[in-house]
Formats: sequence, C-alpha cells, structure tokens
Amino acid sequence: MQTVSDKLRLLKEKNAHVNLGGGVQRLEAQHKAGKMTAHERLHLLYDNGFYDELFRFVQHHSTSFGMAGRDLPADGVVTGLGAIRGRLVYTSSQDFTVMGGSVGLKHAWKICEMMSMALKAGAPYVAINDSGGARIQEGVDSLQGYGRIFYFNTLLSGVVPQISVIAGPCAGGAAYSPALMDFIVMVKGTGQMFIAGPEVIKEATGETITAEELGGAYAQAAQSGNVHFIARDDADAIEIVQNLLSYLPNNNTEDPPFHGTGDLTMIEDEGLNKIVPDDPRDPYNMMDILLSVFDPGTIFEVHSHYAKNMIVCFARMNGRVVGVVANQPAEKFGAIDIDASDKASRFIRFCNAFNIPLISFVDVPGFLPGVEQEFGGIIRHGAKMLFSFSAATVPKISVVIRKAYGGAYLAMCAKALGADRVAAWPTAEIAVMGAEGAVNVLYRNEIKTASDPRGRRRELIDEYTLQFSNPYQAAAQGMVDAVIEPMKTRSYISVALESLRTKRDHRPQKKHGLIPL
Repeated sequence: MQTVSDKLRLLKEKNAHVNLGGGVQRLEAQHKAGKMTAHERLHLLYDNGFYDELFRFVQHHSTSFGMAGRDLPADGVVTGLGAIRGRLVYTSSQDFTVMGGSVGLKHAWKICEMMSMALKAGAPYVAINDSGGARIQEGVDSLQGYGRIFYFNTLLSGVVPQISVIAGPCAGGAAYSPALMDFIVMVKGTGQMFIAGPEVIKEATGETITAEELGGAYAQAAQSGNVHFIARDDADAIEIVQNLLSYLPNNNTEDPPFHGTGDLTMIEDEGLNKIVPDDPRDPYNMMDILLSVFDPGTIFEVHSHYAKNMIVCFARMNGRVVGVVANQPAEKFGAIDIDASDKASRFIRFCNAFNIPLISFVDVPGFLPGVEQEFGGIIRHGAKMLFSFSAATVPKISVVIRKAYGGAYLAMCAKALGADRVAAWPTAEIAVMGAEGAVNVLYRNEIKTASDPRGRRRELIDEYTLQFSNPYQAAAQGMVDAVIEPMKTRSYISVALESLRTKRDHRPQKKHGLIPL
C-alpha cells in the first residue's frame, strides 16, 4: 500500500518527466535552433512566469503504427491559463520536442478544451504553434482532431479574441487554424507556414523555391498578408502578444481596456496646418498626422508589411482604444487596391465585433485602375469595405484630409455609409472624380475648339475645383458636419468620441449579412 509520501514522490517524478518534454537532447536541440521550449514560452507570456497547467498527464490512446505503449509527455502540447497584465488568458503551446509537436486526437482534444474554457469564461485565447503537422501514425484520428480545432476556432470567432504565434513549422492543414484566428504573429527565421512545401510544389508545378521564401515571416506578411506581425525571436513575439492584448477587450460584451482619467486633452499641433503639400499630386506620410492626433506612444500598427497604401492600427484617444483606417498617400498615392480592401475590411469587422470605435482618415484618389485589378476582382474586394463599414455599429468618425473621390471616398466611411461624424480639412477635395478628369469628360469639345486649348483647360479645371472640389459643397449638402482647421483635429475627434460613447444602432434582425467574399 502506497503511503502519502510515496504518492507525493510519484507526483514529483511524473511532473519532472513531463517538464522535460521529449528529453534533454531534444530540449537542447530546440535551443540550438534558436527556439524556446513550450514551457519557457508560457513562463515568459504570463505575469511572473506563473500559469496553471491543465491536462498535463493526458496521453494518446492510439495503438496503430507502433504507437502502442509509446510515452508522449502531455501528448506534445502544454495547455493552461493565467494572468497577462492582470487579465485572464487561456493558452496552448505545442511542444516540438515531443514527436515534433504533431497533432493527434488527444493533442487536439486538449487544445479544444482550452478554447471551450476560454469561450465559457469570456477570456482571450492564445495558441503557440510549433508542430510538424498531423500525426500520421494516428491516421484519420488526427484529421478528426484538426477538424474539431477549426470548429472551435469558428465558435470563438467574434466572441473572444484569438491570437496565434507561429514559432516553428505550421504546414498543411495545420495552417488553417491560425488563418481562422484574429491575429497571427510569426517569428522570423524559425516560423514557417504554408499548405504545400517546396518539394510538393516542385513535384506538382516544377517551380523551385526555398521554405523561407515560400512560408517565412516576410513572405507571409508582405506577399500573402496572412501574418499580421513579424517578431525577431520568441521573446519579441511574446511581447507583441502582450501589447496587442492591452488594446483588446476580454470578449465581445466588454469595452476595451481604458487607460486614462476621463479628462479630454485638447492638444493643438500647429504642424498639422502645414503637412498637406500645396500641389495635390505630391505625396506625404499619413502616419505623421496619426502620430500628432492620438495619445503619444499608443499607435500599434497591424499588417504593416502588407498593402502599405492602407494603414490600419490601434491607438488611444484620451486613454480610450480606437481602430484607425487611413489611406497612405506615400504608397500608390493612397489608391485602394484588392489587397488594401481586404486588409481594411478584416480590421473593420474585428473592431466592430469587439466594440472598438472606428476612425477614418481619408485621402484617396480612387480604386486602383488596371486590367490586373479588374480581373482580380477589385469590384468584389472593394465591396467588402463598403459592406464592412455599412454593417459596423460602433461609433464611426471620418476626417477628410485631401482627395475624396468617387466610390473610394464612400468606401472610407462617408456619411452615406453611416458615419456618425464627418469632418473635413479646408484642403479636402470631395467630388465624383478629380477636377482634371471631370473637365476632360465634361468639356472635351469646348477644349478642342478653343483658340488656346491648354489655357482654356486650365481655366475650366480651376473653375471646377472652386465650385465642386472643396469641402464646403459637401458641407452645404450635410455630407460633412464641420470644416475644421487641421490643428484642431484631435479636439474634434475627442469631443465626437465622448458624445458617441452611448451610441445605439438598431439593425433589422437576421442571421448575418452576406459579405461579398
């Protein structure tokens, strides 16, 4: 008969065994590869390194392909919960030292249990991916496990924030779980994500490419847009997750964390009055405006490597979290293309799901023209922005900086799409199209027959600009609430946000709208 001391000793032995994962040699190999272990990542993620590990003694039950009696500590995934900056967060951290972190039925069950607990508790869920993929030895059981993970990702979507860290391989079907989550952080050099690897691609298409070129951090952030943040190493990835969570509510019934006194700080930056160039064709950096308007040091850009002609970021205004969508005139003159449409639409829908007010900064000459864009579906993709802003019920504020032409202006959340407040700088040009294009259409014959075609064209452009391409015409029609001095932008947004804190927007009952996918 075992004594209490015997039972305690056995518990310590089992705990030590599980903490060693796949053994000392494999832990050392993990470190040599520049990666932390599954436990080390969670120790760094949670406050004071403390987390409550659950299901640590779960084992696989497979008897096929040599799996019978095989010991896989924690079945290759560490699951637990704890506090991150004082807030409850649930996690799973795959252990590459245990059979390559491969996903079997019980491995998947543990992950689903953590997601289920996060859903019930109304708390964020963070998944750290470092896995060779499906556990082939378990056959269809592994496939069933992945299916359940995808199902729970979908259940959690829009209810609690989901963040994925790609800290190692994440290939094949495994890549779809991060894709179903809200944000992906990938570690440069060690993280890789793709559906079919280089060898499969070469066999199928004859194309030659390295794993890093195909599925590395930069490729997935800048080319495919799957990855939102690139981290230098595991520690940097953990810090990104911690900072990101500081802008997000625990769930869709709560407001984001508030860091402030409740007072409105009306800072006026005279530099904003000089930021827009005199020549409407000259670019400038929209980020300079954002840095001047929002609380210092609070801009947290998302998707910074992808579709650079569109900026999406979190920021704080008087301590309150907002989501910012802004054209970037320094890239493609701020025109909206397919990638920019997708980038903005996804961010808009996330902010709306989690009660984060949306602020648009508009300087857009139109949707990007071109055969490639048309055949790629710019109409369908651009419609996603129209749908996303129209469907959003959070406070929506728009500031028109310069160009605001045609359907692209509407897509940036004009009054017609439900913007609660619209302000314009005196430099704003709100029209169906630019003055030059409009004159070419409206006065083509008159210009041709004029004694001085070039001079007459210039006169007509000036007349059109004076009459139509200014904010006062739009203000006269109620499309713009106020024409403001640029230096007063922060004050305007501060008051507008405060007045919209109790906004209620009632919509027709329906299961969900049908966004053009």
